Amino acid sequence: MSRLRTAVRAAASVSVLTAAVLTAPQAVAAEQPAPVAAAANVCGTGYTLRKAIPLPLGTDPGERLATLFAYENGGKGCVILDNNVGRSRYMFVQVCKVGGTSCDKNSGNFSEYAGPVYVSGFACAPVTAKMGTSSSSLYIDYKSDYVFPCG
Repeated sequence: MSRLRTAVRAAASVSVLTAAVLTAPQAVAAEQPAPVAAAANVCGTGYTLRKAIPLPLGTDPGERLATLFAYENGGKGCVILDNNVGRSRYMFVQVCKVGGTSCDKNSGNFSEYAGPVYVSGFACAPVTAKMGTSSSSLYIDYKSDYVFPCG
């Protein structure tokens, strides 16, 4: 598990993540192919990085508290919420089909990551990521329908 943790951290710390939202995941894969591939293995074989989002939004990537990783494999999507704090925190990650049906979620206190969670037919799939000292004391409450492409 520690090799995976190192790989996920390395993928999250590449210089390409200086933007608030990574829009060119191929650049991360080209710059750090081994860590990106290792992190994708959390989802399973064949998944490729689609997007990495430093959270909370608007935070300098060097000071982020978490990173939301989105991967795809054909028509399937996978999401992981990486804990960048280094201590156990309440974390929640969920992905649903459009319309909020068929949701897959993972929550609890984690020191490394929440997920992976999966969705088939991921176009415009709503993604929710939360993190805090408890479920009632959140410092990240992120929701988006645009983590995966729409059409």
